[in-house]
Amino acid sequence: MTAAPTPTPANRSRVPKTVWDLIFTLVIPIMILSPNILGSGISVAEQVFGGGTTGNVRAYLLAALIPVAYVLWDLLVNRNVSPVALIGGAGAIFSGALAFWYVDGFWYAIKDSARSYLVGLLFLISAATSVPLFRVFLDATSIGESPEHRAATQTAMRDPIVKRGLVQGTVVFAVVDLIGGVVNSVVNYQRVTAKFGTDDFNAQIAAVNAVMRVPGLVISLVGVAGAVWLLNRAVTARYGAGASLFEPGKLAERLRERGETPA
Repeated sequence: MTAAPTPTPANRSRVPKTVWDLIFTLVIPIMILSPNILGSGISVAEQVFGGGTTGNVRAYLLAALIPVAYVLWDLLVNRNVSPVALIGGAGAIFSGALAFWYVDGFWYAIKDSARSYLVGLLFLISAATSVPLFRVFLDATSIGESPEHRAATQTAMRDPIVKRGLVQGTVVFAVVDLIGGVVNSVVNYQRVTAKFGTDDFNAQIAAVNAVMRVPGLVISLVGVAGAVWLLNRAVTARYGAGASLFEPGKLAERLRERGETPA
C-alpha cells in the first residue's frame, strides 16, 4: 500500500497592486519622516542620517523620492507606455523635482498641491483642444476590448454630442482636481507650521499625509464620477437609454441599428 502524496500548499495569491501602492507611497514615507517610528524611539533622520538639520533634510528627500522611484520602476517593469501611465510618470518626475525646493509655511502648502494644480490646468487647457484629456483615460480603458467593441467606442467618442460630453467631463474633472489641491494646501498651511529641516516639520508632514490620503482620494473619485455622469448623459442623449461607453457590446449594437458602422 503506497503512501498518499503529500498535498502541496496552494499558491498564495499575489499581493494586490493597490496594497503595494499604499506601502510605497504612504506607509514607508510616513515611517521615514516620523521622529519616533511606532513609539519605538527609532528615527531614520537620527539613526540613519545622523540627526540635526542635515539628517532631517535627507530623511525628507528620501521620503519624497521613494514614491517617485516606485512609480517609475512600476512603469519600466510593466513596460506600460499608455498615455495614462506616461502622465503618471511625468507627474512623479515633477513631484521628485519639487522635493529639492526647500520651503516651509505658505510655499510648502502650495508645493505639496502643485501636482494637482498642474493636472487641473492641463485638463482645463485640453478641454479647448480637439483631444480633451479625459478621453485619454477612456482610451486606456478600452485597450483590452475586441476590435469591434473598441471601434464602436471610438466612433461614439467622435460624435459631436458625445464629444461635448467629453469636454464637459474634462472640465469637471479639472475643476474638482483644482479644488482638491486648494483643500490640501489649506490643510498643509494650517498644520505644517514648523521650520523646514526640523524634527517637527517632518513629523507634521507625516501627519498631514496620513490625514489627507482618504479625503484626497474621495475628492478625486468625485471628479471622476462627475465626468463619467456627464459623458454617460451625452451618450444616452445620442444613442438612447442603456447606451454606454462602458458597455461597448450594447453600444456596438446601437450603432448597427442606426446604420453607423463602427470604424
